[in-house]
Amino acid sequence: MSSSTVNTATRQVRAGIEPSDRVREAGAGDKPAIDKQPGLMEALDELVHPETRGTPMSALRWTLKSTYELARDLQSRGFSASAELVRRLLHQMGYSLQAPAKQNEGTQHPDRDAQFSYLNDQAMRRLNRGEPVISVDTKKKELIGNYANRGKEWQPKGEPHRVNVHDFKDVSLGEFAKAIPYGVYDVGNDEGWVAVGDSADTAEFAVESIRRWWNTLGRVRFPNAKRLLITADAGGSNGYRVRAWKWHLAELAKETGLEITVCHYPPGTSKWNKIEHRLFSFISMNWRGRPLTDIRTIIELIVSTKTKTGLTVQADYNSNWYPTGQKITDHDFNAIPLRRHDWHGDWNYTITAA
Repeated sequence: MSSSTVNTATRQVRAGIEPSDRVREAGAGDKPAIDKQPGLMEALDELVHPETRGTPMSALRWTLKSTYELARDLQSRGFSASAELVRRLLHQMGYSLQAPAKQNEGTQHPDRDAQFSYLNDQAMRRLNRGEPVISVDTKKKELIGNYANRGKEWQPKGEPHRVNVHDFKDVSLGEFAKAIPYGVYDVGNDEGWVAVGDSADTAEFAVESIRRWWNTLGRVRFPNAKRLLITADAGGSNGYRVRAWKWHLAELAKETGLEITVCHYPPGTSKWNKIEHRLFSFISMNWRGRPLTDIRTIIELIVSTKTKTGLTVQADYNSNWYPTGQKITDHDFNAIPLRRHDWHGDWNYTITAA
């Protein structure tokens, strides 16, 4: 209520004026802009989503575009929107106004934002056609044993888990002292798959994890699929420079008959990978404060990860041994049926089942 309304009412009371029987009808007043203009919120989200910045683990996000620029873009799409309306809608969508922070993401490639847009366009086209789109990555390696795990959980007072003072390698486990979770996140179905290995994070291990996801979940979810889109980081076992990654993907394409397209995130932007904040963050929250004593415990904690929005996760143990240093010869690499896209063929390419 405005101050002028309060002052008017005060004067009327002091003057002895009887209150009116007029009551404002329920629902009176102007309707919200998003009700008067269906699709306004979705259009704004589409404008800012490819250029969303901020820590993906947090609910707070921010965009490079100003409210005035966004208002002009909305107006060009036929909506009536002011900079102030855009500001209010961004707050409703979880964005906040933030000052620059000294947080270098790494080398800023000149085509960074353009690659984000290209990757987003590729994913949206596939999703709109009902085709499988997955985000893949290796989660942080975890020590296996009675070690402290960051975070807290409810326990009887004075009865915390007793863990080792030092994080020294458990000799009884031999070489298998670390768990390597490789995740596959189905973007369209909010469904996760994690293969937990204890050998090495190699390209062969990464592709085998995708193979197991396809044979367990993907084939059932997409029985008529002819194509698969994978979004992945620029480095690691699934990096765009790793020959073995492409070679093993070619083997998977040959086995499944799928045409496999890979779009890599630009260098230095791995934390924007969907799997990081749609799957891995929730797994970390689910097992916080609990020692990961063995592979079985890790699997059970991963599988028990769920969210209110419907995320479900399956996992299994990959006991295979994956040697490091695998070399793919020029002859074998050149035999891969690989077609590089016109836009950044090093980051975006398709492998056929030929």
